[in-house]
Amino acid sequence: MKKLFICVILFTGVVSAFAQEKEMKTGWSFGLLPTATFSVDNGFQAGAFGDIYNYGDGSTYPDPLHKISWEASYFTKSHRVRLYLAYDSKYLIPNMRVNASVTYMTDPLYSFWGFNGPASLAHLDKPYDYYWTNKETDINYYGMSRNMLRVLANLQGRITDHLNWAAGVNFWNWKLGDMRDRGFKTGGSDQLHYYDKENTLFRDYQKLGIIRDDEKEGGNALELNAGFVFDTRDMEAAPNRGIWAEAYLNGNVLDHRYLKACLYFRHYIDIPIHIPAGDPVFAYRLAWQQTIAGETPMYMIQNNPLLVQRNMISEGFGSSNTIRGLRENRILTEGFAWANTELRVKLVNFKLFNQYFYIAVNPFFDAGVITKLYRAEAFEAAAKKNVQTYMPFNNIYDATKTGDIVYSAGGGLKIAMNQNFIVSVELAKCFYKPLDAGMWLGIGINYQF
Repeated sequence: MKKLFICVILFTGVVSAFAQEKEMKTGWSFGLLPTATFSVDNGFQAGAFGDIYNYGDGSTYPDPLHKISWEASYFTKSHRVRLYLAYDSKYLIPNMRVNASVTYMTDPLYSFWGFNGPASLAHLDKPYDYYWTNKETDINYYGMSRNMLRVLANLQGRITDHLNWAAGVNFWNWKLGDMRDRGFKTGGSDQLHYYDKENTLFRDYQKLGIIRDDEKEGGNALELNAGFVFDTRDMEAAPNRGIWAEAYLNGNVLDHRYLKACLYFRHYIDIPIHIPAGDPVFAYRLAWQQTIAGETPMYMIQNNPLLVQRNMISEGFGSSNTIRGLRENRILTEGFAWANTELRVKLVNFKLFNQYFYIAVNPFFDAGVITKLYRAEAFEAAAKKNVQTYMPFNNIYDATKTGDIVYSAGGGLKIAMNQNFIVSVELAKCFYKPLDAGMWLGIGINYQF
């Protein structure tokens, strides 16, 4: 995937105190990132995102007393709108962590690549970009639309020094449908053309019974989660050492009930090579998420439940959340296990405008595999039907590839202010050919884990 990002970074802050011998932040600190981006997925992006921190008297630094994160952006090609507001604090309620957020997103030209990752969209006689927003043939075979509203609130309470209980509630509202494109011009003509809504994977899945009538227009979900968190990190934004592990259950209590098990193990290892900017850190994450009861409805299958949100949206397997180098939501399935490994090396640190900065790089390797298929029986039944689709059925699903390992590698550049507001740019390449989308470039905030 070819992407061009044009980024203007503006950092501002207010500092109440500074100690030369020991870094300390007090009062409020602000991070602002206006962006203009371009990608084949969504076109140009206009908007901004950032974090607001309150360090109080500095006694908790580098962890803030309160953190507010926000984002507002618009994409010219897909016409996507993303609005996000979040609050996170370990000090609002004594001995308890509060994490809450509200997210609203519209996707008039949302990309739907099918279910079960490597098994979907196999053996095409042309590159799959040909079937995605091909204006010469009015094709957007992988297009649909969706609107999403999410409200979540999670709590963590202390059991022992490093062990917490965790519980939360997430409400979702989804509206799904055919593409809502505004028309486009081709060949220098002023006449508007529209994508063919009848010939899409979204429609073909409905014809084949893989997407069901009671979910094709969306629905609501009320998820409850409960579990345990083990945390020995020396800091949260970019740990130098420690373990961060989570084990919890996540289930929907409304229509289409299901229960998921989620396990995450993250380890940060300090490498005692004492360079002026700080010791390098080897970090890795082992993760598994799987439905253990019931079945996830189509409009929730992309959800990647997390107890603490590090990004505005966390869904699907691929892109910046799990396997870097893939298209967003490229792997949609009931169970998935993956690993991320990276080396974090600080190149230089400095003080500018009374703020503390460092620049770091992070070469990485990611890999994942499906552990439970989504609606395998529905695909088997659909293969026996004589249903006319845009492409022959065996061209949109290949069951022999469901156990394949997907892997990618790349590197990133990080610019951090006050050890918390971290601007991230990462470049990756998927080396599993069926899902290879060319060079992938992502920009955002924070380390991935």
